[in-house]
Amino acid sequence: MAHEGTDRTGSFGAEEITEAYAAFHERVAGFTASGDWHGYADLFTEDATYVEHAYGTFRGREEIRAWSVRTMTSFPGRLMTGFPIAWQTVDVERSRLICEVGNPMPDPGDGSVHSESNLTIMTYAGDGLFSREEDVYNPLRFLRTTLRWAAVAEAHGRLDDEGRAYVAAYGGAYGGTSGG
Repeated sequence: MAHEGTDRTGSFGAEEITEAYAAFHERVAGFTASGDWHGYADLFTEDATYVEHAYGTFRGREEIRAWSVRTMTSFPGRLMTGFPIAWQTVDVERSRLICEVGNPMPDPGDGSVHSESNLTIMTYAGDGLFSREEDVYNPLRFLRTTLRWAAVAEAHGRLDDEGRAYVAAYGGAYGGTSGG
């Protein structure tokens, strides 16, 4: 339904959705800086759904919390230095914000840049909370980028035991050097 004086065609206007996501993104920056991801799930409604193409679908805050804490406090998630947004757009009719998010890793020791991006689809539910997130990306590209980063980090004495175990488990035929 349209409201005079706004660009509102869904339940929420573009400005509200954009502001809610900016606040969400600011909180994510705090989780990244602190390494404590327990509060991430609290940015969603109690019955939210999180669709993660490599890890599965998580329903409800507590499944989202368990997944985000486990993933973002272990290799390689814990190494991501931030999640810069390349672009974003709002689909007011569906109360969604769609954006391209970078996933940069720190300098592995030679000044090289290692990052992959994903498309994120956020569904806004009001009161600053989101009811759904879906991250769309190519898991193989992320794996290859991580393995390339790990090879450089190892050569510069910056790869820890957890990183070495990841490479041993997932490196296989990819070897971390093939193109993405």
